Amino acid sequence: MKTYEGRREGYAAIVTVDGRPLNPRLDLWNHSPTGFEWGYCGSGPAQLALAIIADHLGNDRQALDMYQRFKWVAVVELPRRRWKLTSHEIDVLLQFVQEPQTVPGGVA
Repeated sequence: MKTYEGRREGYAAIVTVDGRPLNPRLDLWNHSPTGFEWGYCGSGPAQLALAIIADHLGNDRQALDMYQRFKWVAVVELPRRRWKLTSHEIDVLLQFVQEPQTVPGGVA
């Protein structure tokens, strides 16, 4: 099981996976060449969501299909100073973003 962690050191947002720097995957999509961010909706959080999902799934195509939804349910909600997500927690969140959403009134 992998553990993803984010923390702030001064102005730097540092993200690791099992203690090693997380690859930002700018090769898949360059949202934020200046680095990761979290706690709001923007380019840095999009890059973080893509990097986490690509690393977690090991499937670039799936990551590109899902990372924006993952950003909305997970990355925008992460605490500003420090956070941790395990593989299990990510799997649970991905199940949520993969399920068809139903709005009140029974319309999908």
